Amino acid sequence: MSEGDEEKTNEGDPVLAQAYAKTRKSLIARLDNWEDQRTWDEFYQTYWRLIYSVAVKAGLRSDEAFDCVQETILSIAKQSKKKLYDPEQGSFKTWLMNMTRWRINDQFRKRKKDTAMIAGDWENDRKTAVIDRVEDPNGDVLSRLWNVEWKKNVADAALSRVKAQVSPKQYQIFDCYVIKQWDAKRVQDQLNVSMAQVYLAKHRVGAVLKRELAKLEDEDNVD
Repeated sequence: MSEGDEEKTNEGDPVLAQAYAKTRKSLIARLDNWEDQRTWDEFYQTYWRLIYSVAVKAGLRSDEAFDCVQETILSIAKQSKKKLYDPEQGSFKTWLMNMTRWRINDQFRKRKKDTAMIAGDWENDRKTAVIDRVEDPNGDVLSRLWNVEWKKNVADAALSRVKAQVSPKQYQIFDCYVIKQWDAKRVQDQLNVSMAQVYLAKHRVGAVLKRELAKLEDEDNVD
């Protein structure tokens, strides 16, 4: 992944882009001796935002959420080497959620131990309440967060993969016509393309997107 790709990943948020790049670099360094380093880099690119978003919405600060991202992926990588994930025991989606939940809890425990961060009984009660909600045996709060963010992440990850497989022009047409839902005439006029190009882009890019969405939805294991 080039620096330009990293900037596009977090376009409009330089702070997030910097944290993303730093976390990714640190993660890959910690996987330095692993033959499948590129696979885990791709895994990071696919799932980091999902883990990060859920962690932030669960109550972590941005820096804690990025630590959660790194520790979650490292834990998954280690388990994958030991073949601890069994698809027959449940979906990858649920497994990843549970791995993320444990790392979120770890961050809250680290925060609680840091006396410099204690800001009175009210704040302590509030932090404890967040932890309790995340650790809820029924998983209602985190599960709801996870399901919403999972759908967003799958769509975003699929679109990111699509961009690498089609021409910039075709993707631009598809983005305007299908995603932004401009009418065909507006797309034709604004992008200076023919009507045939509009419908061709819809068909071709749509087919690639459908294939990538299916791949992501069917990912039930980490090779």
